[in-house]
Amino acid sequence: MQRRYLGLTAAVAALGMSVTLAACGGDSGPEDVTLKLVAADYDLTGGDTTKQYWAKLTDAYEKKNPGIKIDVQILPWTDVDAKVKAMVEAGDAPDIAQIGAYADYAAADKLYKVDDLLSIPVQANFLAPLADAGEMRRAQYGMPFVASTRLLFYNKALFEKAGIDAPGSWEEVVSGAEKLKGKGVKTPFALPLGPEEAQAETLMWLLSNDGGYMDATGTYTIDSTQNVETFEWLQKNLVGKKLTGPVAPSKLNRKQAFAAFAAGEVGMLNGHPSLLKEAAKNKIEVGKVAMPTADGDPKSTMGVADWIMGFKEKGHEKQIGHFLDFVFEDENVLAFAGQNDLLPVTASASRQMEQDPEHKDLKEFLEALPNSQLPPVGKTSWARVQELVKRDIGRTVEPGGDPRTVLQGIARAATTAENAE
Repeated sequence: MQRRYLGLTAAVAALGMSVTLAACGGDSGPEDVTLKLVAADYDLTGGDTTKQYWAKLTDAYEKKNPGIKIDVQILPWTDVDAKVKAMVEAGDAPDIAQIGAYADYAAADKLYKVDDLLSIPVQANFLAPLADAGEMRRAQYGMPFVASTRLLFYNKALFEKAGIDAPGSWEEVVSGAEKLKGKGVKTPFALPLGPEEAQAETLMWLLSNDGGYMDATGTYTIDSTQNVETFEWLQKNLVGKKLTGPVAPSKLNRKQAFAAFAAGEVGMLNGHPSLLKEAAKNKIEVGKVAMPTADGDPKSTMGVADWIMGFKEKGHEKQIGHFLDFVFEDENVLAFAGQNDLLPVTASASRQMEQDPEHKDLKEFLEALPNSQLPPVGKTSWARVQELVKRDIGRTVEPGGDPRTVLQGIARAATTAENAE
């Protein structure tokens, strides 16, 4: 599927066609209907920017397509997945949901395939790793809505004080962290393996040693030799040398680590775009480099995406597809990604953002996204595996902990969960 789309995109470009939806302009579209859309709230400050975004977008769409109305409900991230699940279980699924995961609904045959919804140029425009991550059993059900990648962030002032350069290898991470510690830095390297987002921090480290959650065939490899070596290294060289600060990694959540970095207390950590604004508020000058690797050679970084999907229940296939083609026009994709310091999910919008001076701080993230690797979100078993990683992975680096035993336990549970799919 991926190769077919990439070839089609090239053909479209060769013909001088725009990868946007021409059909939406002045077209009443399919028969009249009101679509129910449930979406997550991305405003971190308690404002209503997400609500304003959807209001502006749906107003523009409805003016062009007076027969179709969009009823939007915005819910906080703490509630939105559970609320959509409850709606589906009650037989009142929304037509469209913009939430954190799609796999369970796809496995239960609740979703339209993307092939049945989007026009071919729009579907071909998704960045390949994101489109691939939206697939289950070789069919795409999840449409990426926004994305992000991770890079190593470092405090430029603290690095200058310690006389060190940005690291490219694990060895340089340790030597730099030791010098930061020698200069009194409270947390030379923040390692958040607490339950908030341990699965993401874990994947970053696994990829940097040619490991990961799965192999090329899609089989879980959680207790592989490379993965065990990764956590043995972290346990011995970062945690064992007391370079990870006063809070044990198993107790440290991403939110705490980011807040400490923004306060100038952390030398380096794995960060994502939203941290840049928080650091800037405190006049922390941030350096960004690719995740250091075990051997110093570049590897794939981790990618993350949130998803939008169309539910079959009310039978509005044509109307859902017509509206979603409009959602993925460049102007709309860029507006949402830009206001939330996130990355566009389409090739054309990514190129535009990369060329925009207003988003120069996102350049490295944009460059990393096309070659990124995402967690196995297309597996229904991933929900259980992710839960166990969040709960247990911090124990791998505790003093006296046994990384191999912990990873073997998660691996056994992953196999059981996958066999139950």
